Amino acid sequence: MNKDDFAFVNLQDLRIGLFVDLDVGWMAHPFPSSRFKIVSERQIEILKDLGVSSIRYVPSKSDAPDTGEASQQTTAEQDRTQQALAQETARKALEAQQARQVLRTRQQQDLAACEQRFSQSAQQYHRTIGMLQTNPIEAAKQSKAMVHGLSSEIQEQGDIAIRLLTEAAGDKAALHPVNVTIISLLLGRATGVHGADLDDLGLAAFLHDMGKAALPERVRRLEENFSSAEIKVYQEHVSQGVRMAKEMQLNPAVIRGIAQHHELADGSGFPERIKLDAQAVNGRILAVVNRYDELCNPAKPGAAMTPHEALALIFAQQKTRFDGAILSAFIRMMGVYPPGSVVQLNDERHAIVVAVNSARPLKPRVIVHEPSIPRHEAVIIDLEHAPNVSIRRSLKPSSLPTAALDYLQPRPRVYYFFEPAQNSSGILAAA
Repeated sequence: MNKDDFAFVNLQDLRIGLFVDLDVGWMAHPFPSSRFKIVSERQIEILKDLGVSSIRYVPSKSDAPDTGEASQQTTAEQDRTQQALAQETARKALEAQQARQVLRTRQQQDLAACEQRFSQSAQQYHRTIGMLQTNPIEAAKQSKAMVHGLSSEIQEQGDIAIRLLTEAAGDKAALHPVNVTIISLLLGRATGVHGADLDDLGLAAFLHDMGKAALPERVRRLEENFSSAEIKVYQEHVSQGVRMAKEMQLNPAVIRGIAQHHELADGSGFPERIKLDAQAVNGRILAVVNRYDELCNPAKPGAAMTPHEALALIFAQQKTRFDGAILSAFIRMMGVYPPGSVVQLNDERHAIVVAVNSARPLKPRVIVHEPSIPRHEAVIIDLEHAPNVSIRRSLKPSSLPTAALDYLQPRPRVYYFFEPAQNSSGILAAA
C-alpha cells in the first residue's frame, strides 16, 4: 500500500466505519491487529486513549459517513463511559505486562535447561579426552551413553526447534564438537537416519576432532597464516582421530565418519581426497555441519560470519563440495535465517532469530527490538503466527543502530541445542 492511500483523522472525528491503520507498536494497543474497521463506540474510546493526536486510516476501505441522526449521550454518560474505558485499558495493560513477565520467566527456564544440557555434553567431552590414553574403552562407553541419550530424545520428539544459546560453558575444544554433534543428529533425523545408525552418526560427530588432542596446541585450529608444514601437521588430526577410535574399539561406521569429516564431494578435501561416491553418509553429513560451524565460529571471532551469511556462502559458492541432497536438507532444516541471524523486519524493526522449527523454518522465532518494552521484559515472538510480519533481510550486527545492538546483544559465537517446537514457554504472536 502506498503512502498516498492513507489519510489522518482527528480524535474527535473518529466514527464507526473508518478502517484504521495504527502507526504504533503492537504492544501499545489492546487490539488483535493494528489494521481494522471501527465497529463500536467502545473501540473509538480506546483509540482516543492511545496518547496520539490523530489516527491514520484508509479511505478506500472505510464506510461512507452515516448521514442519519446520531445518538447523543449526556456529558455525564460520556464521562462515565470514558472512565470505564480508561479503567479497562489500564487493566488490559497490566494483564499484558504480567503475562509478559510469566512468559519471560518460562522462556528463561527453558533456555537455562538447554544450556545446562549443552554444558554437560561439553564436560563429557573433556572427560573423554582425558581418558583416551589411560582408559579408551571407558571413554568410549561414556561417550556412547551420552550420545545415545541425545539421539533417543531427538527421535522421540515430534517437531523440534533449533534453539540459540546465550552462553555455553567450556572452552573452544569442547564447544565445537558438541555443536557439531547437536546439528548432525538433527540433520541425520531430517535425512532419514535413525536408530543405531543415528547413534553412530552422533558419536562420530562428538569425536570427530579428538585427534587434535595429539597435536601441538598452536596448530589445533586452522588459521590463514599457517605455513604448508603447519597445515600438514593440522591435517594429521584426522589420522590421529582414526587411531584413537580404533583404540576405543568403535564400530566401522563411526570410524569412517571420523576419517571422512574433511573429505569433500569434488575430491578437494583431506586426507584421502576421495570423491562423493566413496564417502559414507556419516562423512557427508559431518562435512556439511563441520564447515558451517567453522564459518560461524572460526579461530578468530572477528572473522565470524553470521549464520545467514555462512549458509548463503556454502550454497552459493561451495555447494559442489557437498552431497546435494544432504545440503538441501540442511538448508531446509536451518531455514533461510538460522538461529543467531540478525534481521530487519518488513516494518523496519530489528530482531534476532533465536529459534527455528526444523519442520517449518520459514517463520522463525525472534526477539524484536521494541523500545517501549524494557529489555529484561522482552519475550520471544513467533512469526509463524504473525501473517503481517516477515523478515526483509539479514544484517551484520555491526550495522545495527546502537540502541538495537544494546537491546538484542548478538552472540559473538553461535551454539545450538534442541527443544520441542511446541514448548510450553509460551511464544507470543506479533500483531
